[in-house]
Amino acid sequence: MGRFWAVFFGLTAVIIFGVSWISPSKHWWFPGDGLAYSTLGGKIDDLFYLILWIVAITFVATNIALVYALWCGATIKKEEKVWFSHGSHSLEVIWTIVPSAILLFIALYQMDVWAEYRIRGFAKDKDGNPRPVVAVAEVTARQFEWRIRYPARGKTLKPTPQPDDIYSVNELHVPTGEMVSITLRTDDVQHAFFVPMLRVKQDAVPGKLIPVWFDVTKPDEYEMLCAELCGWGHYKMKAKLVAQSAEDFEAWKDKASDEQFDDGFRKPAE
Repeated sequence: MGRFWAVFFGLTAVIIFGVSWISPSKHWWFPGDGLAYSTLGGKIDDLFYLILWIVAITFVATNIALVYALWCGATIKKEEKVWFSHGSHSLEVIWTIVPSAILLFIALYQMDVWAEYRIRGFAKDKDGNPRPVVAVAEVTARQFEWRIRYPARGKTLKPTPQPDDIYSVNELHVPTGEMVSITLRTDDVQHAFFVPMLRVKQDAVPGKLIPVWFDVTKPDEYEMLCAELCGWGHYKMKAKLVAQSAEDFEAWKDKASDEQFDDGFRKPAE
């Protein structure tokens, strides 16, 4: 029976390592086709795969030791006296220092990505150049929908609503090709703004206005979700983020403004 478990754990380790080996080329683990459609999202994916490789190698090495111990134990005859150890100080030191060094490496390696994600001045393009951040909308989460407020064409977003602001529900429009930001807030409980294909996720905390910045590299419609269990209607907070060219974005704002402020009056034909 001991040899069976040795073979079982050995095959498990080989399968896990094989999956880890081919997963980056197959774009597994992530939504859609596995690619991030934001500059920062690609860097977050790289961190994910780095940790995946570290965990996979550690898992395989641990299983090799386990398989070796099981196999050797299964070959010992009943009349033989087995070797017993009370422990090794050297091994204790090694498997304390090595994991600590790995965790320290990960902590230092991810600092630049974390800074870009949390410090506005560190927002950069794919070449590493600083990028200006354009405020496009205020996104308000509430049970159970997303309410979005945009400034009128040619104006900047103000902290308080303006008479000519443009509104939409469950549909956030942003231009592609530039770093944009939204101001995230909630009217009631805690929610979480989440766009999986962009790798953008941020909690909306009651009483706080939280800036979130990102770019979108491909014009398309992306799923926008609440990633916090916010009540019985949590499932209703499925919305979409519409990424458009700058020209199409401004054209959409003009159309939305015309529809919003249309009073229904039509001048009689002469």
